[in-house]
Amino acid sequence: MTAAILYFIRLCDTLSPMQIWVDADACPNVIKEILFRAAQRTGVMLTLVANAPLRVPRSPMIRTVQVPRGFDVADNWIAQQSGADDLVITADIPLAAMVIEKGALALNPRGELYTKENIRERLNVRDFMDQLRSTGVNTGGPNTLSQSDRQAFASRLDTLLARRSL
Repeated sequence: MTAAILYFIRLCDTLSPMQIWVDADACPNVIKEILFRAAQRTGVMLTLVANAPLRVPRSPMIRTVQVPRGFDVADNWIAQQSGADDLVITADIPLAAMVIEKGALALNPRGELYTKENIRERLNVRDFMDQLRSTGVNTGGPNTLSQSDRQAFASRLDTLLARRSL
């Protein structure tokens, strides 16, 4: 390719670059590692948001933001900063609903993509489980992240990032 074509491609890419935002307080380390490699490989900016300091590889494509402690502080920060066409990594369903409303994508650490079509159902199930727990019912917690969950996440992430480059 000529220098002019490469310049044009880079210019178009900077007009509306996708960013990846991570709700990092509860994000499993193995998922963060997958994200670090993806950011390096694709050149997509990766921002991890947490209320405690994080250790991340030194890279111009990876940054951390430490927000104050408090209920939903990191979630609200991500919801405010993310934009249409961004990708948010979170298991927090209300955060996923907020960013989907803005036109962003939301992916959980098990590789499930939250969409306009499924987010209402996920919110209803979450609320129902909260009601059960408030009455004393032991609903258990989520299963541990399995190898197939990691593979599903990595595969879905690759698909979403490849779509970005089309």
